[in-house]
Amino acid sequence: MLFQSSLRKELSRSFGATFVVLFTIVVTMMLIRTLRLAAKGSVNPSEVFLVLSYTSLGYLPTILSLCLFIAIVSTLSRMYRDSEMVIWFSSGQGLGNFIRPLFQFSWPILILIAVLALVGWPWANSQTQGMRDRYQSRGDLDRVAPGEFQESPGRNRVFFIDKDTADGTTASNIFVSEVERDTQIVTSAQTGKIETIDQTRYLMLRNGQRLERPLDKSELQISEFDVYGAKVGGSSKGSVPRSERPRVRPTLDLLRNPTPPHLGQFSWRIGMLLAAINFVLLALAVTSVNPRVGRSGSMLFALFAFVIYYNLLNLGESWVGSGQFGLAAYLVLLHGGVLVGTLLWLAKRHYNWSLALPRPRLAPVIAKAQS
Repeated sequence: MLFQSSLRKELSRSFGATFVVLFTIVVTMMLIRTLRLAAKGSVNPSEVFLVLSYTSLGYLPTILSLCLFIAIVSTLSRMYRDSEMVIWFSSGQGLGNFIRPLFQFSWPILILIAVLALVGWPWANSQTQGMRDRYQSRGDLDRVAPGEFQESPGRNRVFFIDKDTADGTTASNIFVSEVERDTQIVTSAQTGKIETIDQTRYLMLRNGQRLERPLDKSELQISEFDVYGAKVGGSSKGSVPRSERPRVRPTLDLLRNPTPPHLGQFSWRIGMLLAAINFVLLALAVTSVNPRVGRSGSMLFALFAFVIYYNLLNLGESWVGSGQFGLAAYLVLLHGGVLVGTLLWLAKRHYNWSLALPRPRLAPVIAKAQS
C-alpha cells in the first residue's frame, strides 16, 4: 500500500540520520570521559577502546529510543508542514490509521531495545567493571611507568622508578614514600627486583637508605641498608572478585532474588522497552504544526517529554530499589498512566473531540426580550 510504504521509507531515512548524529555525539562524550578515567588511573590506558565499546553498548537502548522518537516526530512534522497529512486525511486515512505502519516500522527496533536492555546492558557493565577491578587489583609496581610518580590504590604510598628492564621485574633509582602507623617513611635505593615469597609479591631493594619521621614530631631517623624488602602486591594468583552490584547482574538473577535493589534495576530495564512503545504512540499524539509556534515547536516539546520520561525511569529505579514503591505499582502508574493518557489524547485528535463547553443559544433569548 502506498500510504504505508511511503511512510516507512521516510521513517527509515530519518531514523538512520538521527542515529548517526546521536551515536557520534554520545561516543565522543564517552571517549572524553574514558580518557579522563584513564588519566586518573581508574582504567587501563591500553583498554580505553574496549571500555568505550562496552559503555557505548550499554547506552544503545537509550539512544535507540530517542532516535525512534525523534524520527517519528520529525517525519510527521514535515508531513504536516508540507500539507501531506491533509491529503491523507481527505483520502480517508485518520490519525489512528498511522498506528499500524508506525509499529510495522518500529517492531525490529523495539526488539533490539529489549535485547540490549535485558541482556546487553548487564553484560556490558560486567565487562567494564571486570576490567576496572582487574586494573585496580594490580600490584603497586605494575602501575608505575618509568619517569612517572604513581599513587597506590589506598593513597598511602607513592612510587617512582627511573627505568626498568624489559621483563618489568627489575628497576633502578627507586623512590618510595608512604605513611604507616602515623609515620612518614621515605625509602630510596639504587636497584630493586620483584620476588614472590609465600605467594606474595615483594620489592627487594638494594643499596639504599630509609628515612622515618613521625607525623606529630620533628625527629628524623635515617638508616642505610644493603637489602630491604617491601610488600607491593597481594597474592600472585590474584583472582578478582566479581562485583555484585545489581546493574552488572543478569536479568534472570534479578528475578530469582527479588530484593528491592534488584527489582529497582529490573524496573529500569523493562521500563526502557515499555517507554519505547509509549514513545511511538506519544510521538503520533503530540506531533502537529502550528504556524505561530514555528517548525521546531513539536521537536522541542518531544525532547522535553523524553527528558522527563527518562528522568522518571531513573527516579523509579531508586524508588523501587529503596522500597518506596512496589514494582507492579510503579510500572502501572508510570508506563500505564502514560499509555492511557496518550491513547486518550490520540482518540481526541482522531475523533475531533472538543473540550470546550457548548455555547448557549442567544437568538431565542433576544427575540423574547424584544417582544
